Amino acid sequence: MLLLRPIVRGPWVLQRTPRLVAVAWGSHPQACAAWTPSRTHGTCSPGDGSWRWKVTAMGALLGLGAGLAYGDHRRRAAEAEPKAEATPGVPYPVFTRQEVGQHRSLAERVWVTYGSEVFDITDFVELHPGGKSKILLAAGGALEPFWAMYAVHSQEHVLEILQAYKVGELSPEEQSQPSQGDPYSGDPPRHPALKVNSLKPFNAEPPAELLTENYLTPNQLFFKRNHLPVPAVDPASYRLQLEGPGGRVLALSLPELKRRFPKHEVTVTLQCAGNRRSEMSRVRQVKGLEWGVAAISTARWGGVRLRDVLAHAGYAEEEEAEEQHVCFEGLDKDLSGVAYGASIPYRTAMGREADVLLAYEMNGEELPRDHGYPLRVVVPGVVGARSVKWLGRVSVSREESPSHWQRNDYKGFSPAVDWDTVDFTTAPAIQELPVQSAITEPTPGAAVPPGELTVKGYAWSGGGRGVVRVDVSLDGGRTWRVAELMGEEQRPGRAWAWRLWQLTAPVPPDAAELNIVCKAVDASYNVQPDTVEPIWNLRGVLSNAWHRVRVTVAED
Repeated sequence: MLLLRPIVRGPWVLQRTPRLVAVAWGSHPQACAAWTPSRTHGTCSPGDGSWRWKVTAMGALLGLGAGLAYGDHRRRAAEAEPKAEATPGVPYPVFTRQEVGQHRSLAERVWVTYGSEVFDITDFVELHPGGKSKILLAAGGALEPFWAMYAVHSQEHVLEILQAYKVGELSPEEQSQPSQGDPYSGDPPRHPALKVNSLKPFNAEPPAELLTENYLTPNQLFFKRNHLPVPAVDPASYRLQLEGPGGRVLALSLPELKRRFPKHEVTVTLQCAGNRRSEMSRVRQVKGLEWGVAAISTARWGGVRLRDVLAHAGYAEEEEAEEQHVCFEGLDKDLSGVAYGASIPYRTAMGREADVLLAYEMNGEELPRDHGYPLRVVVPGVVGARSVKWLGRVSVSREESPSHWQRNDYKGFSPAVDWDTVDFTTAPAIQELPVQSAITEPTPGAAVPPGELTVKGYAWSGGGRGVVRVDVSLDGGRTWRVAELMGEEQRPGRAWAWRLWQLTAPVPPDAAELNIVCKAVDASYNVQPDTVEPIWNLRGVLSNAWHRVRVTVAED
């Protein structure tokens, strides 16, 4: 019901469908006085043998891949028994969002809200055509943000099914008032599925199992990496300050950029330097956000080439003999007025086939505020820290950006270096990233059935080096199989986007546990290191060892 994958209508239909066990009243005794569950509310006994058979049968049907479409679910439910309705004169109980939020697991029962109503969907979780893990993402919260991602949920019969699971009304709430003087009070809303690493500034990644659902990451699920409060930029007064040769400054509005320069689109994967940092922390603690495997996402970006804009300002299109840098400054600032900044080599921006963008579109839509509205830099093949958002100023310099994030952060060091001995001037700033891959399904600790297993993930390499192969092992690296690569074909040297991959393989007989491993190989035959220890560094960046996921093998 929550996130629906394409469904194949099966050859069988069940004679009846289960109704909801309305609420775990033992955990909410205060609700009993206000409302007593009855048959007219669509309740049933979990001890009813026929009810258990129906749940098992439907679950088996979905597990076999036959799939039961929502239309059939609604029709069979209607045939089985009258539509559930509230007892006349007996109101539903009223719950707060905090109370709903206490029901996030099967053990505590799974509650969700839709509009002003509360639903207990515990007994639908196993039946969800999109899979249990997807529907549980909304547990304890609102359905709307998830349903908005899949149009099928807007159909009337889906709402009819949901109504059978109603257990209460949502208590009216006052609008929350932002704290006075809080620089983050104007930040935009975010999708509740995101796994938050920090609130202020906001940093979050999507659940791994959602990351590879689509080749292009939906804007609302694209990982968020902010260093400072999100600025509120007035598009009418916005001007990009472009410093030309001799110190002459051009001020370009967004309409001027669109009018003067041809639009260019390119599919680019952006990855945070700290992606998979949590794996380094298991070796030895590092400083930084505890990113999992999903601080990486892919979008189709639209905008103007940076090289076209720099050429218009008077810079030579060919590479300069003397090393220079293109410096970017954002409109996001700290309380002292210091802005986020970064730089890239001049040759990266001005090469004849350079695809560095000043982007104003993301996946065919206006840039979201979290991703740099109204204009940002997108540097393909380079660490995400150089793709400055809310772009305010561009200049060319013989020195790299003086920004803290360029000079004293986002650099790699030997495992021997600690915070007592580190000297950031001795290491170059990270630009191109090394080859990378990770497993997104199954998730760590999952129980997988015996027989056959499908493993999914992503692979990417910096510098435009395409991924040529992903190897997958189910036994910790003793034996390997080659995964199938999916995604856009890309030109050699300009492979800016990831390749999604999957492998379907038999589960070894009598296996109780699987140690699944993946490693990618890029066009230069660079391969991921097998362990984390030799690449550990005090900032936890450049984490790209073989990715490992342990799962158990168990019958459904």
